[in-house]
Amino acid sequence: MRLVVVDDDGHYCELLSNELAEHGFSVEAFPDAQSMLEAIDSVAAADLIVLNWHLPRTNGIELMRQLKRRGLTLPIVFLTNRSLISYESLALKHGAVDFIDKARGIAILVHRLRLVIPTKAPEPRREALLQVGKLSLRPRSSRVSWNDVDVELTFGEFRIVNLLVSKLGQHVSYREIYDCLHYRGFIAGSGENGYRCNVRSAIKRIRQKFEACDPEFRAIENYPSFGYIWSRG
Repeated sequence: MRLVVVDDDGHYCELLSNELAEHGFSVEAFPDAQSMLEAIDSVAAADLIVLNWHLPRTNGIELMRQLKRRGLTLPIVFLTNRSLISYESLALKHGAVDFIDKARGIAILVHRLRLVIPTKAPEPRREALLQVGKLSLRPRSSRVSWNDVDVELTFGEFRIVNLLVSKLGQHVSYREIYDCLHYRGFIAGSGENGYRCNVRSAIKRIRQKFEACDPEFRAIENYPSFGYIWSRG
């Protein structure tokens, strides 16, 4: 969490920055309003602004007004020795989200800062997309589309297409295709090579589903006596 602190007490700012860093905060400190306003682009990237009440040639309330005029709407907390209720009321009236006495100590300060810093919702993860010509393949959701039309493959059929596309332009054996559906060396079908019939049936169903989206679909080609190849997308 990134804080901007405006306080003309350099020694205090240094101590504050070091202590807050131990609690996971990053602090950028400014000695006065002018230097802070000159770095407004950097300030805008912070999570929260911490102001002292009295500042050289101005005060925290006036600095708040200047920030609002510049369109900066970050939450602002006053951290000051001016603990009178009248100061606190004035700060809150002008839009401060909290007013903290410096004498309260770092533990209270950290707790209250965490209460007022907005929680940022995590950005939705964008699913990886493999694009090969007209084919769009989404491994995480096991979905395939052809020319932007969803091809309603079963999970097993998806695994076969994923295998063929991952070896684009290479011949993939019947055995390797069958193993991706079960496990390496799985035995099924009639005779030693009975699994080939199962693979042919699966490929036939896959082709039919793609052809329902595009009658000209020819991406899966057979290599006689060996297996199949995804030749193009």
